[in-house]
Amino acid sequence: MDYWNMPLNSLGELTLKRLSIYLDNCTVKGWRKLAEIVGTESRFKCSEKELETCSLQVLDLDGSPSRLYLQLLAERRCPVNHLLSCLDKMGHTEAWQCVVSMATDSIQIVVEPKSQDVTAGDSASLCCQAVGPPGLGYQWFRGKYEVTGGILSELLFNPVDGADGDWYVCRVHCGSQYSFSQWVRLRVYSSPTAAGEFCRVNILVHPVSLSLKEGDTMVLPCSAVGNPPPQYQWFCNDQLLPDANKPNLEVIGVTTVDRGKYYCRAFNLYHDVWSRAVSVEIGPNTSFNDAFIVETGEVSSPGPQMNVDHHPTHLQATDKVALLIGNMNYCHHKQLKAPMVDVHELTNLLRQLDFKVVSLLDLTGLEMHTAVHEFLLLLDKGVYGLLYYAGHGYENYGNSFMVPIDAPYSYTSEHCLCVQNILQLMQEKQTGLNIFLLDMCRKRNMHDEIIPQMEALRVTANIVYGYATCPDAEAYEISQGELTNGIFMSFLKKRLLEDEKVTVLLDKVAEDMGRCELTKGKQALEIRSSLSERRSLTDSIQPPHRYDEFSARNLQWAKANVLPESKFVQFECGALIRLGFAAEFSNIMIIYASIVQTPQHIIQCEARLTDFSEDLDVNLKHTNKGCPEETGSVLFSFNSFTFPEQCLYTRLSGLQKLRTALSFSICLQYLYKGMDEAIEEKKVVSIGKPLVSKLSLHGLEHQSGHLSVYGSLQSSSCKPAQMSGGISGHTSTLPLKSDSWNGSEGSSGQPRAGSEFPHRCHSSQGQQQHHSMLPGASSQPGGTQQEMTAQFTSLWSRDCVGSSGTRRDGQYIDGELHTGEQPKHFHRY
Repeated sequence: MDYWNMPLNSLGELTLKRLSIYLDNCTVKGWRKLAEIVGTESRFKCSEKELETCSLQVLDLDGSPSRLYLQLLAERRCPVNHLLSCLDKMGHTEAWQCVVSMATDSIQIVVEPKSQDVTAGDSASLCCQAVGPPGLGYQWFRGKYEVTGGILSELLFNPVDGADGDWYVCRVHCGSQYSFSQWVRLRVYSSPTAAGEFCRVNILVHPVSLSLKEGDTMVLPCSAVGNPPPQYQWFCNDQLLPDANKPNLEVIGVTTVDRGKYYCRAFNLYHDVWSRAVSVEIGPNTSFNDAFIVETGEVSSPGPQMNVDHHPTHLQATDKVALLIGNMNYCHHKQLKAPMVDVHELTNLLRQLDFKVVSLLDLTGLEMHTAVHEFLLLLDKGVYGLLYYAGHGYENYGNSFMVPIDAPYSYTSEHCLCVQNILQLMQEKQTGLNIFLLDMCRKRNMHDEIIPQMEALRVTANIVYGYATCPDAEAYEISQGELTNGIFMSFLKKRLLEDEKVTVLLDKVAEDMGRCELTKGKQALEIRSSLSERRSLTDSIQPPHRYDEFSARNLQWAKANVLPESKFVQFECGALIRLGFAAEFSNIMIIYASIVQTPQHIIQCEARLTDFSEDLDVNLKHTNKGCPEETGSVLFSFNSFTFPEQCLYTRLSGLQKLRTALSFSICLQYLYKGMDEAIEEKKVVSIGKPLVSKLSLHGLEHQSGHLSVYGSLQSSSCKPAQMSGGISGHTSTLPLKSDSWNGSEGSSGQPRAGSEFPHRCHSSQGQQQHHSMLPGASSQPGGTQQEMTAQFTSLWSRDCVGSSGTRRDGQYIDGELHTGEQPKHFHRY
């Protein structure tokens, strides 16, 4: 076998890691240049999305873009000789020599032997093939004994004897080097009937329930028989456990995270069966002696007593509801990119946790208020309520404000929604858990001199705030091509499905962010909580005894999530057009039109959508495109929907603005044989009010209710006659080096006239001197921006207010960091 035609995985992990180091540390001859050369052969070409995913590996502490790219090549069965040829073309001598020298010096088993079930008298063979230095030798073992004459890559049994049944392994060696294959079993049956009896999988040993302490080792057995031999896959709490594919599931040093329901699937080509589901309880490993633990009801000696519950009650929700709002396209402030991707990814994750999700993009102040009003209608006693917001925001006196897209140039709390007031309304519903995930800046709004007059919140031990950043700081987003994530969401999405107490989960996210060099000194997650119980996002749902309330809540939620039925439209010429619908968000829908039937005498036919309802401000650039990507959709990026082939796609945004049924025309243009001019037919189609448009968030049906709710969602406020403490400005200059982070925040909005450097940064930190008596007032002094050694070009924040009534949005950072990778951008919110 020609070694150089083997796939990249045959090089071994050590070689691939060393090669990745060469490619990561080179700009001109780095992994992106390699991808460009390798991609000239279409079967090995990676998509832009895959290359962007590789680039994002720099966010992980041990991440390597080159290593992930090499893995993508290996999955495409790229041979070693093609990689060497491309490295030679790009002139990377060190990488080329790394592959050649390491490949020829190591032994790699490329064909592993397989277990077999055979009948006595038949022939059988076990095969093991390896590559490496010249002079490779083979030696087969049966158990711990050498097989006489078993010195070839193939071990033959001709014929098979009943005594040949046993475990076998092959050792490949060259000089002092050696490597062993996997162990395989040869089962020998006396007759074909006997062998055939085991086609069905039968479980002989089922797992049993366990009660363990933290730090113990958990072993759950499962043993099955079948022909072919069965494979195994373990599950915990109905979630597949990656790499748990052995008969025995062993976890060393268990924690409370490992508690739950376990079961195993045993399967082969013909049959699969499931083991019994068992419960694993894991209690704390305390340092108390058993003599100090007193069971309830027992008589003990005088002194303090402790009742220990080894089986804590599993908490449940009566329902789980989430409202996700992402504001990007602001009328008077800097545009953002991340909220669309963040909301989309969070929506998919929360749905896996059985949340009823309403996801909305680009809402005005009135629409945000009415959306929150509808969200509150879904809450009730014991319901878990989650509110996520990504967009511009600020914090004054400990109160957080979300900025709608129509906020004026110099907005105040009168134009925004106060998060703490939403919490008050949620508490009135007696919810089981209130979660606020706020992916926005928390800088002081210098336009807003209003001091909020808040009513006291109820004392409830069920509130969790997850702030993307600390007080008086900014939150950032990563921009890389068309896909953009906020820093907060890029870490949160990796942890969200874990079965942990909400605060523990957010603690892990904070630790992950803290380990990232990219965010150190710039953004740190802050958690505020009064949660006293172990409530988790993964908690199951137990509907209330009054099931009518649960059903009413389902109907209310369904109003915002119902898509139109697929339609077929017949034209007079005989053409049949199919219309399909997909929901990208609760207020964004994609319509795809395909021609399913055309008469034989028509040689050319095209159907386009036109004349949409006047309520919608339709972007013509997003209509009648050949693929969803061209409409600006993120559906194509996450493979969350499968569209039929040969369609034209139209993306409709802002469905909440619809006042009447959505209607549009299908314009069919076709050409008959022998004719030079095309003929056009039009048909008007009405599909009712899709998705969130049924809720009339534009305000017509909520006008009277809005007047009462509007004030409650804003903070009651008063303007002080005179601010006791002055606002002090702080100016600092950052070095413009290739490895520094260049910030730009202006108290003047432009570089100061006459400054020594044109890239001087002005950051204004409002320090409130006399408001420490106000709950939640922020009085932390601002610090200078620190240097950041990261491979990124520029930064923006989710913040669009400046000191002294000036704006900071739209100011790009001067200076670039040049790498061999595609530029990544940071934005402030």
